[in-house]
Amino acid sequence: MTSSSSGAQARRATILDVAAAAGVSRQTVTRAMNDMPGISAGTRERVQRLAAELGYSPSRFAKGLVQGARTSLGLAIPDLTNPYFPAFASSVVEEATQRGWNVVVDDFGHGSGSGLDAVARLEPQVDALVGYLGAASNDAQTLMGRRPVVVLDYPLGHAAGAISFDYPYAARLALGQLLAAGRRHIAYLDSDHDGAVSTRGLAVAAAAEEAGVELVVLQAAADSAPSAREVVRIKVERQRGVDGLLVFNDLMAAGALKGLHDAGWKVPEDCAVIGMDGIALGELVTPELTTLSLDLRAVGRAAVDLVDNLLSGAVEGRSPDASLVLKHRLVLRQSA
Repeated sequence: MTSSSSGAQARRATILDVAAAAGVSRQTVTRAMNDMPGISAGTRERVQRLAAELGYSPSRFAKGLVQGARTSLGLAIPDLTNPYFPAFASSVVEEATQRGWNVVVDDFGHGSGSGLDAVARLEPQVDALVGYLGAASNDAQTLMGRRPVVVLDYPLGHAAGAISFDYPYAARLALGQLLAAGRRHIAYLDSDHDGAVSTRGLAVAAAAEEAGVELVVLQAAADSAPSAREVVRIKVERQRGVDGLLVFNDLMAAGALKGLHDAGWKVPEDCAVIGMDGIALGELVTPELTTLSLDLRAVGRAAVDLVDNLLSGAVEGRSPDASLVLKHRLVLRQSA
């Protein structure tokens, strides 16, 4: 266990701990921490000093109840240079703004630490949190305490809420399209996951086995267009029989198109290409990219709706109603 995860799992000081240490009531702690009238300056200072020593800070949600502050929603994003994430973030901000909420964004993908580091930065500021947090999901909920965390694309976690995507369904859609177009030698280009196959890759492999397709799996060194371009340019020469390519996401698919062009291949004549996610970039490349598309506005709406229902108590955390599964749809364009 890493020091980060063990620290995240340590019990956080509560308002009751501060009240016991100061020998005052819970209501007095609330007054002291929110600079409210009705207590002496000495008591306020003593309570605030003990709270600091114990590492206690009141949640933004609790402060909102006392002060009438607007709900503040944290948004943890792994990489705002990937066009998928700004599109998703925009949808969350739009939905939250319509409710009169504030949104605080943390992009943790560029030397600023892990997803859990992002949660630690956001935690003092927010009433709830939405994010692509992966394996940090459990510790994220521990850090946030009773304030709900909604995690995307990580169904194995134990956060209050989860939004997952039906990758087996998406994989069957893509392979069905390639097979219907007469493609018989299909490859899948995966993103780097420390040498392991991604969740999307596992779904594609299972769908290929189900369809009786012998799948060639390629792996890029990074989740980027340049990395995908280089892998396809080099390895496609060794896979001359490949006539269909399914790619981890649209950003990498754009790089794959360039790699095929570099190798002198025509798309879709020599090799059909299908991406995943449905970002706007797919309509700007040549040929335009066929993709497994998510309605990112619907994803953002689902995430904010779920947070709203968890905060209000309309949905209980970790209940079946707090776990949503969304599906892709196949958008046919020129590349396949």
